[in-house]
Amino acid sequence: MDDLENAILISFESGPINAALQSQAVSYCQQIKETPDICRICIQKLWFCKLVQVQFWCLQTLQDVLRAKYGSMSLDELSSVRSSVFSMACLEGVDNENVVRVVEGPVFVKNKLAQVLVTLIYFEYPLVWSSVFVDFMGHLSKGAVVIDMFCRVLNGLDDELISLDYPRSPEEISVAARVKDAMRQQCVPQIARAWYDIVSAYRNSDPDLSATVLDCMRRFVSWIDINLVANDAFVPLLFELILSEGLSDQVRGAAAGCVLAMVAKRMEPHSKLPLLKTLQISRVFGLVSEDVDSELVSKVSALVTGYAVEVLECHKRLNSEETKAVSMDLLNEVLPSVFYVMRNCEVDSTFSIVQFLMGYVSTLKGLPALKEKQLLHITQILEVIRIQICYDPVYRNNLNALDKIGLEEEDRMSEFRKDLFVLLRTVGRVAPEVTQHFIRNALANAVESSSERNVEEVEAALSLLYSLGESMTEEAMKTGSGCLSELIPMLLTTKFPGHSHRLVALVYLENITRYMKFIQENSQYIPNVLGAFLDERGLHHQNVHVSRRAYYLFMRVVKLLKSKLVPYIDKILQNLQDTLSQLTTMNFASTELSGAEDGSHIFEAIGLIIGLEDVPAEKQSDYLSLLLTPLCQQIEKGLMEAKVASPEDFPVKIANIQFAIVAINALSKGFSERLVTASRPRIGLMFKQILDVLLRILIEFPKVEPLRSKVTSLIHRMVETLGPSVLPYLPKALEQLLANSEPKEMVGFLVLLNQLICKFSSSLRGILEEVYPVVADRIFRVIPKDGLPLRAGAVTEDMRELIELQRTLYTFLHVIATHDLSSVFLTPKGIAHLGTVMQLLLSTSCTHKDITVRKACVQIFIRLIEDWCAKPYTEEKVPGFQDFMFNFFATNCCLFSVLDLSFDFNDVNTQVLFGEIITAQKVMYEKFGNAFLMHLMSEAFPSAHCPQNLAEQYCQKLQGNDIGGLKLYYQSLIKNLRLQQNGSHVFR
Repeated sequence: MDDLENAILISFESGPINAALQSQAVSYCQQIKETPDICRICIQKLWFCKLVQVQFWCLQTLQDVLRAKYGSMSLDELSSVRSSVFSMACLEGVDNENVVRVVEGPVFVKNKLAQVLVTLIYFEYPLVWSSVFVDFMGHLSKGAVVIDMFCRVLNGLDDELISLDYPRSPEEISVAARVKDAMRQQCVPQIARAWYDIVSAYRNSDPDLSATVLDCMRRFVSWIDINLVANDAFVPLLFELILSEGLSDQVRGAAAGCVLAMVAKRMEPHSKLPLLKTLQISRVFGLVSEDVDSELVSKVSALVTGYAVEVLECHKRLNSEETKAVSMDLLNEVLPSVFYVMRNCEVDSTFSIVQFLMGYVSTLKGLPALKEKQLLHITQILEVIRIQICYDPVYRNNLNALDKIGLEEEDRMSEFRKDLFVLLRTVGRVAPEVTQHFIRNALANAVESSSERNVEEVEAALSLLYSLGESMTEEAMKTGSGCLSELIPMLLTTKFPGHSHRLVALVYLENITRYMKFIQENSQYIPNVLGAFLDERGLHHQNVHVSRRAYYLFMRVVKLLKSKLVPYIDKILQNLQDTLSQLTTMNFASTELSGAEDGSHIFEAIGLIIGLEDVPAEKQSDYLSLLLTPLCQQIEKGLMEAKVASPEDFPVKIANIQFAIVAINALSKGFSERLVTASRPRIGLMFKQILDVLLRILIEFPKVEPLRSKVTSLIHRMVETLGPSVLPYLPKALEQLLANSEPKEMVGFLVLLNQLICKFSSSLRGILEEVYPVVADRIFRVIPKDGLPLRAGAVTEDMRELIELQRTLYTFLHVIATHDLSSVFLTPKGIAHLGTVMQLLLSTSCTHKDITVRKACVQIFIRLIEDWCAKPYTEEKVPGFQDFMFNFFATNCCLFSVLDLSFDFNDVNTQVLFGEIITAQKVMYEKFGNAFLMHLMSEAFPSAHCPQNLAEQYCQKLQGNDIGGLKLYYQSLIKNLRLQQNGSHVFR
């Protein structure tokens, strides 16, 4: 063993070895690789060294050298490499007993030898080495070893160059085309003949070799002449192999793969259909029902499904009646086997069940009536969908507990089911009665089933029913079209197995909620609905995920039934007594469920029922007291306990108070303002007492932000419920909310003020005059008078909060101005902020990137002009206002901001803003008269270098009554000025 062989062995060593020694060995091998006669060294080693590591290294090196240096290698060197590796592959010149037969080595060495030959073909075929394939076939008579090597070369050619399963460079695509064209002209027919002869000869004596040859052939079918394989010799042979029970599954499966390649070959449909017909594929249908885990069944299943896809494609693309009929006959013949495969076998990854079935169903859409066979196929499709959407029982406990594994499986299945449910709804539109009958039978079978899968089967059947509802019209639901009038009562009156499981219970309740339109029209089933929600199937379910979801769904049911539930109020409250008691005593900070499923929906549901005018007044008061009293007690208790709680317990006590506030908020949604203030003031008095509790919360815990947020939300609610009677409570509440609000926390407060102004308008003036100066002072500490600067790059969380605050401020100012409250800006305390407000509005109306915000600011200015400027204009109500409007607003906003090229007249929102700017100028003329026209003529238009005649024409139009004409003229004027000034304007 020489140094190179030693170094190669060390470099390949994977066990415990000196790292420095191995590194030295790798360096030495690399050094040898760079020597000029490396090809000679490698060939010498390949002929005479029996060490497989050395053989592999030498073949890899030859391949690397050819790839990197082919263009610079001498003709003699290339000839030597070519003849040597070809001789090794074909067992030429191996009579000497000292010569090593590389092709008899391990698989990885034979594959590497094939890759070296493929690399030579890449560079040399057909221009330099045109006879490589013909020469190779001359040696196939030497037996299995050479045949195996020939297949490896062809397979390597497919892997490395021809197959489009891998991304290829433009150069590789070009070389592949050159190689394929040459092979088609020169040797493909001979290769095909060789495949046939070898398989015929070795099918029994060497099945592995036969399978190898067939797999090689399968790869080439896609680009060779189809007649070379789809002929009277090959097709009978392939089917004989597939159907020969004495042969190995490997050979039979490989033969099926070849037939599938023929079926899938890209061809025009008028040529493809006769081929599909002549194959007589029905011969293999019986094989799919054998051992589903065998390789043969997997291959035959892929053949059957692939064949069905191609027949369906032909049916879609061919238009003649005759070809449509032929393709439909073939489809009808293969579909039962396809359905069997879908139900029982592992489907080939390249076959999309949904895509195929959707394609088939779409062919049925245009038919006037479905035939019996097609109706049978529809039923089988529905069965495939049912089986596919079933959960695996392995995950039953995980899905019930909804642990990490269960959550992942539910998410996976939810995504997997989407397309299947789309298919179901499509089938439902094509054959509604068949679909509904199938679902009814699926439910009935699931109820009667005693199998271990009954939880999964019940859930699947209920999920089918739920999904079907998505595509049903409201009218169809109301009338119970088809057998829906049978299905819904069945749903409501059946005790389903597995109801204790989370999945079954949830989809059951979701179904009832989805089909409530039917129950609205058939009120005799209301007791069944209430039973489902109020017993252990719903609100009292043992699984907390179900009971909490039931709260929300029950609320939705109540919203739909409303007055129809009045006779059942006592029963409902009686059944909910323990639930309500639990909700008003539990520690909410310790529960994992929160947000939409925190239990407050049950209070909203009760409020919707007891808040109806159909409920007698006395009973209504009693019901409300029954609910409000424990909630208020929960708040009182929480406030006392929170004062003395440890830091660890404090969040729990606060969470309990929060829940009670949220529950009261939800409860009040069922009571209208008219009922609590006019017809039943006693109810209003009970809600007013809540306001006293809210004030106490704000006083005792002014800086607990979550509490402040919930209190603010409830005040919003009380405004809608109590109307003007809430006004006396507002000064103290707003004072407390404002007292401890940081500038960035003002958003919620401003939203509340906006609601109050919209609700009460001028009635709020006194309160607003007190609050506005404080609000302005706080906000202008963090928002500059020119607005927040635009910053490039990522926006921080702090900046996001400020942007939201600024946007809410604009809405606040707009609401004040548009509700006859602009005098608030002029109070002794408020006027101190007037300059800052005006500058902010001006800057925003000119440059803000949001056009809708700019429009709002212009509208504010319009209202201020109308409010503060009498007509005819004499004494100034607001000193300096006219000068500001002339010198800044009229010039900067109405002229220069419009002249800027960023003002896009093609944008719809910008056109709306432009209309407001026109309106603003019209209002200024109406209020300021000729003084405004003088300003335009003497200062504004000249500063924009506007020709005097154009300015005069505009002023004339401004004095007229044609707003549309004025707008069109001003737009034309602006465009002319832009051309004249080339768009370079600076705001003053």
